[in-house]
Amino acid sequence: MDKRIGARIRTERESRGWSLSDLAAKASVSRAMVYKVERGESSPTANMLAKLSGAFGLSMSTLMARAEIQQGRLLRKADQPVWADPETGYLRRHVSPRSDMPLDLINVTLPAGKEVPMPASAYAFLRQLVWVLSGELVFVEGQTQHEMKEGDCLELGPPTDCVFKNASERECVYAVAALTVG
Repeated sequence: MDKRIGARIRTERESRGWSLSDLAAKASVSRAMVYKVERGESSPTANMLAKLSGAFGLSMSTLMARAEIQQGRLLRKADQPVWADPETGYLRRHVSPRSDMPLDLINVTLPAGKEVPMPASAYAFLRQLVWVLSGELVFVEGQTQHEMKEGDCLELGPPTDCVFKNASERECVYAVAALTVG
């Protein structure tokens, strides 16, 4: 999976005529880290993927889908790509088939006691809903903190730095519906 993600990042970068340094500057990450990720030598964190996708003007879901999913209207669970953040154990399952619809469905499992920061650039081209399927989620959106329990659904506001936190002692599973706009 790391090699496919790295190859996709390289393809996106090269299709724009950007050097490694260009992408690193636009994403506010180190050139060395971009190099390692592109070669599949390092597994990117969720935060880094968000920064890279934002630099490309893509949602993280779109970037991941381009790396992971074949075309088709039916995407069986066994074929749904799962990616794990090496830093937190956050698991991201891309549920929706790859299509020309501007909507992606993502299933996330956030382990107990973990948090994942996401930069505003990850939300620049999206409208999103976060729906807690089980457990508890604290979603920090800029200066606002939303404490969510099973069944709660939140529409994200304008792009701002955010943090997904699981302060509980059991995993939290939530769904994200991401609509690409613009």
